[in-house]
Amino acid sequence: MPAVILIIVLAALIKRVNVFEAFLEGARQGMGTVVSVFPTFCALFFLIGVFEASGGESVASYALRPLAFALRLPDAIAPLMILRPLSGSGATAFFKTLISRVGANSFAGRTAAVMLGSSETTMYTISVYFGAAKVKKTRYAIPCALIGDVTAFVASAALVTLFF
Repeated sequence: MPAVILIIVLAALIKRVNVFEAFLEGARQGMGTVVSVFPTFCALFFLIGVFEASGGESVASYALRPLAFALRLPDAIAPLMILRPLSGSGATAFFKTLISRVGANSFAGRTAAVMLGSSETTMYTISVYFGAAKVKKTRYAIPCALIGDVTAFVASAALVTLFF
């Protein structure tokens, strides 16, 4: 990483760009983006909190158990399939609990680890990028991203089965 930063600074010096001024301008634009995206973050975190506190996560996890069974996913990771697209920290906290309960070398533990590494916090990512670009209608982005998450979940179990 330091080498990349050094290369960027050297390229800027060769092109006679004022590195400090360019940095300050980028920071100004970044702060503008933060201010414009902040209401979206507030709404997203509020809705995630309501979903978890109301028991919606438990109900959705229970409803997903038959699907998880049909896809040969361990039923212990059904809550992870709900949490991961919504909250990275919530998914990580659940993962920690899962690992302490079933063990890191179990099928559920390995599948959960691969799931965390191969899926995305979809709602967070969409809110950041679409909020920064001031996109109001997400059109197909959310369904396609959630299909990608489901694909990652199923592929995780298949690959863990194949390699372990």
